[in-house]
Amino acid sequence: MHCSRCQGLMVKDQLLDMEGGYGQMWTTSLRCVNCGRIYDSVTEQNRLTKPEKVLVTSSHEPDYQNDEVHLGAESFIRRAA
Repeated sequence: MHCSRCQGLMVKDQLLDMEGGYGQMWTTSLRCVNCGRIYDSVTEQNRLTKPEKVLVTSSHEPDYQNDEVHLGAESFIRRAA
């Protein structure tokens, strides 16, 4: 099997799940020897059911002219005597 990220070789690897519901548990997964990506059926199911949100940035500078700025006492610098 080849890695879907880098097309590297995937090998079986024994991994220790430290945060399992029943304490520590060993599991067998596939790991890419090139980039280190772990292929696990549970992880893949979670990736399919929970799509990641994509941050879209604008190409122009944001306009802060109408934004209100509230300065508290911690914003002022005092000189030491």
